[in-house]
Amino acid sequence: MRPRPTLVIMIKEPRPGRVKTRLAQGIGTIPSTWWFRHQSARLIRSLRDPRWQIVLAVSPDRAITSAMFPVDLPRLPQGDGDLGQRMKRMLKAASVGPVCLIGADIPGVTRAHIARAFAALGAHDAVFGPATDGGYWLVGARHPARLPDGLFHRVRWSSEHALSDSVATLPGWRIALADTLQDVDTAADLRQTSS
Repeated sequence: MRPRPTLVIMIKEPRPGRVKTRLAQGIGTIPSTWWFRHQSARLIRSLRDPRWQIVLAVSPDRAITSAMFPVDLPRLPQGDGDLGQRMKRMLKAASVGPVCLIGADIPGVTRAHIARAFAALGAHDAVFGPATDGGYWLVGARHPARLPDGLFHRVRWSSEHALSDSVATLPGWRIALADTLQDVDTAADLRQTSS
């Protein structure tokens, strides 16, 4: 029997000054923290589905016991390192079957988007969900245990090169692209998702 796919949601504990710092520059620390807290809760609620299991990859590591997150969902600490190192660790932690990983700052994501990304892994080794800024909101692997050690090495994060740099770390892999969505990093992004 094929294992149920895993959806990993990378999520920070919503504490002022610790989350959405670029968004805070445009709207203030408390409003950006409030937005992230409610956005995260809404995203987790809306993505629950019997077709996959949800695992929360939490930061900071001590937030593994935080009351801010649903008690019924398994949690893993993200650990140390840059974004790429933490993402690779979380993808490999779900090594028994297909895995997709997303952030918690994508207001437009739906169960249908996640289902299409998992479906793409039926004929591809990896899948990326492009973001409108040149980055990506989702990355997934059909066989996460086979991900190369050089995955996400030298990726220019928070730039228009993040997607192309990440794809380049998987030479020879059959890669699918999922739906393009908008993540929220800045006040301008928030205005675009609200309009």
